[in-house]
Amino acid sequence: QVQLVESGGGLVQAGGSLRLSCAASELTFSSYTMGWFRQAPGKEREFVARISWTGGSTYYVDSVKGRFTISRDNAKNTVYLQMNSLKPEDTAVYYCAAGRPVGVWTYWGQGTQVTVSS
Repeated sequence: QVQLVESGGGLVQAGGSLRLSCAASELTFSSYTMGWFRQAPGKEREFVARISWTGGSTYYVDSVKGRFTISRDNAKNTVYLQMNSLKPEDTAVYYCAAGRPVGVWTYWGQGTQVTVSS
């Protein structure tokens, strides 16, 4: 059974940094596009970033460009989201997802809470 397990969330002050991790199991990890999404209270889940199966291509929502970096380590079956210069509006539950082909998100993690205080 495929599992995606996020970690690294927490409480941080505005301007701070966090690094989220998502470890995959029972998945041919290196053949999947991996993505991060987030859902703030009272809002719909939104796309944050994605990375191709090779790691050679990345894409970000405009609101996080220049602040967040997605990366992956196929040897460790893990995808990361480095979040810098965090803002209160980044507060949300962050989810990782695995998709194939691009845009078809088949597997989801359970989410990790990120709270940014002002």
